Amino acid sequence: MNEALPDVPEVRVVGLPQLTSGFDLVERLDLPMHLKVHGPLEPIGGEKLAQLAERINLRGRGGAGFPFHKKLRSVADAAIKRGVRPVVVINGSEDEPACRKDTVLINRAPHLILDGALLCAEALGARTLVVGVTRESTQRSMEAALAERGLSNTRRSALRAFVQRNPVRMVTGAAASLVRSIDGGPAIPPGRKTSASQNGVGGAPTLLSNAETFAQLAIAARIGPERYGNTGLYDEPGTVMLTVSGAVARPMVIEVPTGVPLRYVLQLAGAPPVPQGVLTGGYHGKWIDAATVNEAVISRNSLDAVGGSLGAGAILPITQETCPLGESLRVAQWLAEESAGQCGPCYLGLPAAARGMEDILNGGGPAALEALKQVAKNVKRRGACSHPDGSAMFLESTIKAFTDDLAAHVLGNGCGRPVEGVLPLFEGGRAPTGIPGGAEAEENGPSRQKIFVDWTLCRGHGLCADILPEVFQLGADGFPTVAQANVPRYAEAKALRAVRRCPALALRIEEDTRGQAPSRNLPVLSQGRGRRALGR
Repeated sequence: MNEALPDVPEVRVVGLPQLTSGFDLVERLDLPMHLKVHGPLEPIGGEKLAQLAERINLRGRGGAGFPFHKKLRSVADAAIKRGVRPVVVINGSEDEPACRKDTVLINRAPHLILDGALLCAEALGARTLVVGVTRESTQRSMEAALAERGLSNTRRSALRAFVQRNPVRMVTGAAASLVRSIDGGPAIPPGRKTSASQNGVGGAPTLLSNAETFAQLAIAARIGPERYGNTGLYDEPGTVMLTVSGAVARPMVIEVPTGVPLRYVLQLAGAPPVPQGVLTGGYHGKWIDAATVNEAVISRNSLDAVGGSLGAGAILPITQETCPLGESLRVAQWLAEESAGQCGPCYLGLPAAARGMEDILNGGGPAALEALKQVAKNVKRRGACSHPDGSAMFLESTIKAFTDDLAAHVLGNGCGRPVEGVLPLFEGGRAPTGIPGGAEAEENGPSRQKIFVDWTLCRGHGLCADILPEVFQLGADGFPTVAQANVPRYAEAKALRAVRRCPALALRIEEDTRGQAPSRNLPVLSQGRGRRALGR
């Protein structure tokens, strides 16, 4: 079984280092060493900074790949139009089990990241800088870096700067989740899609990008666009930070110029000479087969062209000796566990997709395959964040990449190969608990509520399924398919709304108070009149 990756695995570089300059000298570049290695950095005006980002074609390195110059200009325009100070946020939440590049940068070169963020804050006139992290090591490193620069969160500071620590969860890395947590809410996406550039922290326009993006900007600001463009490809200049794990002898984070063959990167990490497949972009990424590996180079466009994805910069080969569908099932089960649990298509669909993959492996035949395809299709574009979309893309890519194995499982008795567990997951298959005792733990704790259907009153209006899809689904007759069910903690408010809005007053909620204090959110409902009183 593949062990969980450490926060700071081995670091390698191909060619001349840029982001990893000085890593051969010290484990962590404090401020004096950072200045010795990289030199001072002068402020740059807002439009010149945007032009610099545009000339080097800088895109977000967190997975989405949005052009940074457009984001910078959008925040500036919104701030000027509304007459408010914008906010700058560094997203250092790297919570995929297979990703460590940003964690390495924060732990070893925090000031390079701060350089880029402070350039943007100065150019935009921002007075608040927030660094979002989820790991103890990244929190310590960034808090030390802020202290080394004399930055703090005091009211009299010209720039208020602080570190926001959130639980380790896949959805924590979503921009909307981080903004919501900074504002004091839980680190999960809100129920609607929002643009941080227009309405971010405290409602202010917010420039939010991941750690590597700001570090790349700091490098370009020092050496200029011409010199920056001398490294890598013409249309995607510079270097890329990758995390290489899976079936490799030496899991590592590696800085490479764009244009380096993917095959060479795999060889450096000790991957199999002919891998069965390579997962590119992480667990929201895509598989490519062994033949395609030889065609691909490290760049966003190249990987897209061969059916892969640069995504979050994770590269994971698997061997010929393992079952690719079984390996993918482990990831699919983890992705289902990582749902924020507030959008029905995601909360219900991702576990259903994982069960569908399991059905295929257990001999479910063509029907199981068709069911999996339908579930993956149905969850896309129906969530408040990108988690269901990325998870569906991973599942669909698995089906497409391993057609021979799929046929062996669907039409025969399986591929006959074991599951080696080469794709890294957190210990026990789940993420670390993060911050104990926080709001997140309270929201996701065990349910203390049960919702009941009174069949003598139910008329099949169906509003309960619309409001509370986590609990209720309608059968072919139009009536709920369950008579009673536990209410997830995160859905308690929606359960109360379902009770209140039921036209037939056919729903009630009861609370299990054994050994626990009464719930803060929902009343204990009695039979009869109590139910009708709540339904007014």
